[in-house]
Amino acid sequence: MIKLTKLNGKPFILNSDLIEFIEQTPDTIISTTTGKKVVVVESVEEVVEKVLQYKRKIYLFKDVFINQDR
Repeated sequence: MIKLTKLNGKPFILNSDLIEFIEQTPDTIISTTTGKKVVVVESVEEVVEKVLQYKRKIYLFKDVFINQDR
């Protein structure tokens, strides 16, 4: 889950696993696998970085969790 900002300034949380693709036109438009489109303030690069940070956290916790069982 990543925190983004709609054009109206309202923050929201997006399930990053649902991102199908991201366009810059000049606004950033996120298309999801459910068919929805969301326009956000963040650039494509910022969205990608947020997704990468989130994925790193998940895999870090996964490794910690797995190593606790040993």
